[in-house]
Amino acid sequence: MAMNLQWDVFLQDPGGKFPTYWEWLLSAWGWTVSVAVLSLIVALSVGSIVGIIRTLPDSPWLVRLGNAWVELFRNIPLLVQIFLWYHVIPALIPPMKGVPGFVLVVLALGLFTSARIAEQVRAGVMALPKGQRYAGMAMGFTTLQYYRYVILPMAYRIIIPPLTSESMNIFKNSSVAFAVSISELTMFAMQAQEETSRGVEVYLAVTGLYVVSALAINRIMAAIEKKSRVPGFIVSADAGGGGH
Repeated sequence: MAMNLQWDVFLQDPGGKFPTYWEWLLSAWGWTVSVAVLSLIVALSVGSIVGIIRTLPDSPWLVRLGNAWVELFRNIPLLVQIFLWYHVIPALIPPMKGVPGFVLVVLALGLFTSARIAEQVRAGVMALPKGQRYAGMAMGFTTLQYYRYVILPMAYRIIIPPLTSESMNIFKNSSVAFAVSISELTMFAMQAQEETSRGVEVYLAVTGLYVVSALAINRIMAAIEKKSRVPGFIVSADAGGGGH
């Protein structure tokens, strides 16, 4: 028996601040994109720093600190980290009490992903021939300079494939924000299907938007990879990735 899909459900009035479910859906998509993009910025920034300090040759205490960071954030489930940031951190750190839940979710998701990106940055740096480091030192560069001008430009190019996976994953992982009442796609789906009893249509639409988001970031990263690819230096998408 064919299923009778009623897509006009998205033209109905949900009775709140949005005139239709369609506009509510687009607003939820906007929240999802915002959480994902801002979390990705946090993850890239912190993950790069942690990944770099884990490769410093003359700073064993920094290496241990970086390793501890990765192990801490990689081994605690994301949902638990969301709840820790939302309920525990504000109780332990008084200045965090007034921070909006959206910001706390961005920090939680960004720092969780930073551990994975740190592994990838480390893998990219370690994949380079040691001669590049020695060449920078022979030219009189400081550690900061040869990382800035020699090591990192190459390392980032060769880890674009695993960074693409993490960028797509962060869009999917943003769905956990529903657990602390952020009005993103998953929360919309749960509320809309309950109100309309049209769960099939609602979840198909939400799934479609997740797919569109993932494909968009995939195409953007593919274009960046094509322009910056260095022949002979390829890091597997699983390099240093670990598991969720």
